[in-house]
Amino acid sequence: MVNRKKVTVTPSISWALSHPANMLASGFCSGLISPAPGTWGTLAGWLVWLLLLSHLPSMAMAIFLVAAFVAGCYICDIAGKSLGVSDHGSIVWDEMVAIWIVLWISPSTWYMQVIAVVSFRVFDILKPPPVSYFDRVTPGGFGVMLDDVLAAIYTLLVVFLFHKLVVI
Repeated sequence: MVNRKKVTVTPSISWALSHPANMLASGFCSGLISPAPGTWGTLAGWLVWLLLLSHLPSMAMAIFLVAAFVAGCYICDIAGKSLGVSDHGSIVWDEMVAIWIVLWISPSTWYMQVIAVVSFRVFDILKPPPVSYFDRVTPGGFGVMLDDVLAAIYTLLVVFLFHKLVVI
């Protein structure tokens, strides 16, 4: 089972600044905003997408996403151990990577991006099967990253269907 014990360290800006992994895991401190740190992390990811990542060529983006996922397993594991909880709400690197995957594959119009972001938040919060199963049983940083990538797959299905059935 995934470690869900009580937080031993309160996440703060000083916590985020104490280690590069904490800064990245907290989504450059966006995960420290309350309420709904996952939503703030997703919005920070969207901003990074708009300002930087959307300009990368497809192959570079594919390589970046694989690297961001692999690094995220390590980063989220370090941050989770420092907090005493493997998937603390302030850890939002997983939301950022997942929304980058979604935005990379989705149509690039503003309304499709809004649908993608909102849909991702719904699936990340509700965790429909098998997302909820993997969230419960996959430990460490890999588990933190995996459930959000699975939520991203659900999101891509919604985006695809909306684009094919509704958008003219």
